Amino acid sequence: MAVEIPIWAGSSSFFPGDTPFGYYDYDIEFQSDADKIASWCARRLGYPIVDVELQNINFYACFEEAVTEYSSQINQFNIRENLLNIRGSSTSSNLSQTELNSNLGGLISLAKDYGSEVGSGGRITYYTGSFTLSSGKQVYDLTDDSITNLERGTPGSDSFEIKKMLHHAPPAMVRYFDPFVGTGLGSQQMMDTFGWGNYSPGVSFMMQPLYDDLLRLQAIEFNDMVRKSQYGFDIQNNRIRIFPIPQSSDEGLRVHFHYILDSDRRNPIVSNSVVSDYSNAPFNRITYSKVNHVGKRWIQKYALALAKEMLGAVRAKFSSVPIPNSEVTLDGADLRSEASTEKEILITELRENLEATSRKALLEAQKDESEFMEQTLNRVPRAIYIGSYLLPLIGMFI
Repeated sequence: MAVEIPIWAGSSSFFPGDTPFGYYDYDIEFQSDADKIASWCARRLGYPIVDVELQNINFYACFEEAVTEYSSQINQFNIRENLLNIRGSSTSSNLSQTELNSNLGGLISLAKDYGSEVGSGGRITYYTGSFTLSSGKQVYDLTDDSITNLERGTPGSDSFEIKKMLHHAPPAMVRYFDPFVGTGLGSQQMMDTFGWGNYSPGVSFMMQPLYDDLLRLQAIEFNDMVRKSQYGFDIQNNRIRIFPIPQSSDEGLRVHFHYILDSDRRNPIVSNSVVSDYSNAPFNRITYSKVNHVGKRWIQKYALALAKEMLGAVRAKFSSVPIPNSEVTLDGADLRSEASTEKEILITELRENLEATSRKALLEAQKDESEFMEQTLNRVPRAIYIGSYLLPLIGMFI
């Protein structure tokens, strides 16, 4: 017993729930356009001259898919255009149809790794550690937990890298003279001569240029460098050599250093629940009612191509239909071929338009416009001002 399946009757009435996914069913403009798209596609496919073997829900499905494809193409372009700017931001907001600025957040995030290495910020924490000095001992093993103390990590178990040694000579300012009482300046006798020596401190009455202090400090430091064993260190693998050799007065003192853990440096995870890559960039489906006329026209054409493809698939089930004394050949294969070509053309056209409006393309167009404007203005005759009259340049040739 044959079952008669209803086909396009010439009109339809859309209700929420008639589309497969229901993405836009409650958008007022989508509801209004759904029946118009169905009627337009049916007439473009030959109705009422020929029957269109599709139902209203088939047209609704094509319409929904066309809007979703348009949204997908737009969002793909925006993700590529803005991924560096939105990486690390929250994934809770929908960025579709939203103006995004070209910020430096992505570049700064990339630069933080370099900042960590030079100690000017970054993601890696600098910890403080120390080791105990022993009289006459110059070489120390930093993996020895009996002398090495780490703020975080265990010596010998956790690999770490020293970034800064806090092993310096006492400041020159406090070793040889006290600038507040004049000691070491060689000027106390002058203070006494002027009658200010009995005042304390005497230098309260003396004014000298700042470079005088700087020259004295430089002389003290050069003296230490040339005539003494300068404070320093040498690190080879896990061993550190201290200069000068610790004396008995240094017994029990601790030398401090800043370090980072290798595990922190090798940790690739910055944060969770943020935009990390193409897959979780928060560009969701666009709102159909906010699409402009150009976008809706593209959606209409793509819906027609989808409907044509669907009708071709239906008619391809039967390459020919027998009728009395003859048979009718159906055009299923031709419809599917035409639909495939039309879809490809529409996708290519949309992508080219998006690339033409990219940030780079717009800046290049603006640069070209500025250069062309400058060339045009350079050809405009310039006026020459003489006395109280403003004469054109051609007026000078008399």
